[in-house]
Amino acid sequence: MNQILSLKNVTKYYGSKTVVTKALDGLSFDVTEGEFTAIMGASGSGKSTLLNVISTIDRASSGEITIRGQELARMKENKLSDFRRDQLGFVFQDYNLLDTLTIEENIVLPLNLRRESLEKTQQALQRVSAALGVEKLLNRFPYEISGGQRQRAACARAIITNPALVLADEPTGALDSKNSRLLMETFQMMNQTLHSTILLVTHDPVVGSYAGRILFLKDGKIWSELYRGDRSRAEFHREILSVTSALGGECDVY
Repeated sequence: MNQILSLKNVTKYYGSKTVVTKALDGLSFDVTEGEFTAIMGASGSGKSTLLNVISTIDRASSGEITIRGQELARMKENKLSDFRRDQLGFVFQDYNLLDTLTIEENIVLPLNLRRESLEKTQQALQRVSAALGVEKLLNRFPYEISGGQRQRAACARAIITNPALVLADEPTGALDSKNSRLLMETFQMMNQTLHSTILLVTHDPVVGSYAGRILFLKDGKIWSELYRGDRSRAEFHREILSVTSALGGECDVY
C-alpha cells in the first residue's frame, strides 16, 4: 500500500525561554493508504498538538512530516493553503458548517473554492451525499437538522475532494450515544467502502474500537500501539480498556 503520512522524529515546543513545554517528543510513525488510525491519550498527552501539526494549522519545532511525499516544512504558506484544501479533509467536534449556506452549499464549498466545473461538482456531490445518506437534506440549512445529520454532512464535505487524508478531532464529542454510534458507522463505511484514509483523535474507547489501529500517546510520545486485526469490535474494545487501564486510566473508560 502507498504511504500517505509519515512522521520522523517530530517535536513540538510551546512557551518562552523561561517556561517551555515539550508537547510532542520525537514522534515517528507512518499511515498507509486505506488505514483507519485512532489517536488516544489523556488530556495533555499531545493528541491535539499532533493533529494541529499534521493539519498544517501549526508548525512542528523539528522533525519531518510528509503527506503523499510532500514535506510540509518545505511548503510556503500559499502552497500550504492549497494543499490543505485539496489533500486534507476535516471533521470537527462542532461541525464547522456555515449556517447561512444550505447543506449542499456547505458540502461543495471545497470544490467551489478551487473553481471546479459545475458538472464535476454535481457528480461529486451525488456520489458523497448518496454514500453518506444526506441526499434528502441538501436543500436544508444546518440549524434545521440534527447534530448527527450535521456531522454526516461534515463528513461529506471532508471527502468530496478525495483528499489524501481525513483528519477528525473528537467528532463525537457533541453527540449522544446513538448518534455517536451512527457517526462511527459512517466513518467505518468511509474507510471500508470509499477507501478513505482516516486519522481520528478521541478520548473514548468505544469510538476508538471502530478503528483498525490505535496509537496511545503519553507525554508527547507513543506509549503503546494496538491493531484490531480479525478481532470483533467488542474484543478490540476490551483490549483498549486494558491498555487505558495500564496507561493509568487517564482516558475516559466507559
